[in-house]
Amino acid sequence: MPKVGMEPIRRAALVKATIEEIGQAGSLDITVSQIARRAGMSSALAHHYFGGKDQIFLAAMRHTLAVYAAQVRGALMMAEDPQARLEAIVRASFSGQNFRPEVIAAWLNFYVLAQHSPNAMRLLRVYHKRLKSNLSHALRPLVGERAPMVADRIAALLDGVYLHRSLGEGPPEGAAGAEQVLGYARLEMERG
Repeated sequence: MPKVGMEPIRRAALVKATIEEIGQAGSLDITVSQIARRAGMSSALAHHYFGGKDQIFLAAMRHTLAVYAAQVRGALMMAEDPQARLEAIVRASFSGQNFRPEVIAAWLNFYVLAQHSPNAMRLLRVYHKRLKSNLSHALRPLVGERAPMVADRIAALLDGVYLHRSLGEGPPEGAAGAEQVLGYARLEMERG
């Protein structure tokens, strides 16, 4: 029987362990036992809290998305104009917490899981919708009616930088990744 009050602590440990295991393996080819061992608990307890590997992984991605969303919200609160809003969104995508090898691996595996998991696909769609909405809102005063199209391209560039980084290519630091994406955004703003 689990100890009363330990559930949030153990869930958080399992989420952290999941991201670390995926980062180490580079894939979802990990077991609940490996995750539980890294978190310092039994696989039975991990199953008790989450039910299975897909549920643990979805919880890990919800956590990753919550961290990202909090960083975006905080950065947007400081932004004073549309260009600063755009930069805030892009820079949050490449912050130290979001552009770590294990988080990048989790993101790429999340895309793979979404191909056959309706729950993962729903979560991914929510993320994409929010990202594109935030980008479009920031871009509208800068590029006018082209904002949705430019937002789609920036979102694709964000994914591309993550993909290249996962393959050992591309910028090793988030700041350089942000500059790549913002360089494209500046070109679009120059077009008007």
